[in-house]
Amino acid sequence: MTAVLPELKNQFKKWSKRDSFYHIVFWLSLFLVSLVASIPQMGLALAFLTDVVNVGFFAIIAYFNFYYLFPKYLKDRNLWWHFAALVLASLLLTPIKTLFFFWVSTGYHQTQYLYISNQMFIFLSTFFVGTSTTIYQVMNDWLVQQRDKKDLESQNLQSELKFLKSQINPHFLFNTLNSLYALTLKKSDQAPEIVLKLSEMMRYMLYECNEKEVPLSKEINYLKNYLELEKLRHGNKMLIDLKINGKIKDQKIAPLMLIPFIETSFKHGINNQISQGFVNLELNVMNQDLHMALENSKSPSLPKMNGKRSGGIGLVNVKRRMTILYPEKHHLDISESPNTYKIELSLSLSN
Repeated sequence: MTAVLPELKNQFKKWSKRDSFYHIVFWLSLFLVSLVASIPQMGLALAFLTDVVNVGFFAIIAYFNFYYLFPKYLKDRNLWWHFAALVLASLLLTPIKTLFFFWVSTGYHQTQYLYISNQMFIFLSTFFVGTSTTIYQVMNDWLVQQRDKKDLESQNLQSELKFLKSQINPHFLFNTLNSLYALTLKKSDQAPEIVLKLSEMMRYMLYECNEKEVPLSKEINYLKNYLELEKLRHGNKMLIDLKINGKIKDQKIAPLMLIPFIETSFKHGINNQISQGFVNLELNVMNQDLHMALENSKSPSLPKMNGKRSGGIGLVNVKRRMTILYPEKHHLDISESPNTYKIELSLSLSN
């Protein structure tokens, strides 16, 4: 007995997740409500038999529509034929239902007379149940389509974000490898240090950026490593200043969200026409709000390029990612003057 009860419990749990369980609960609930309402007028016995007939015929028209008429409507898409078929089915069921009412109320002549004289009400109630089934099916199919649409959008969103990240990550790698290559050619003593920075950056990208969000502290540490790497690479040719204001504690941010802006600033800030370039980065953290102010030098007259600028995909991707991940939660302003290029970004972060 002790072994049977858990098995029955498991079977009930499985059944309770099926549509048949909810159908039985619905019809049983409708029957009980009708029974409670009918008992004061008819008495228990007559009310019980009458409501069995009533709910039984409601179920007949409902499932006839559910399994035959509505699937045919979905196939033909002829709404007028569908409602005409419901009217016809209700007309055919009305006299049959009346006969059953007449039979179960044998001995109650006044009740039998009421059933015969209220054929229109029996027809309309049957037609109403059939129509309600159609409305339910239309709404249910619409909800299923909306759910499937959201699932598809979510899958496309995840695929798009993975694609965007896959485009961004190699760009970082090429930049850092170029830095290392330049130092090794010079046989600089700074090469081991840049290898360590590169190792930390690669570890972050490969193992910690797979999550939807990462701690803001780790993202900022990644930025620090990147800036240190650029300082080693450019030396006195580039003035790099980083300021971080506010308390960084539990905030989280989408990985690799800020670095494309900084990469772009170095492309503008270091140029053959600029003798002394600069990049100034200031991060202000106030609770869950992050504000980034990034300013860099640029040549008054950048040379025109045919086709797309190398690496330009970085900013395009990060703008797209912000639109997807931070809708209504970000503000980006990009401005430039003859000698400077400035980016201001505000993000509302999560914790």
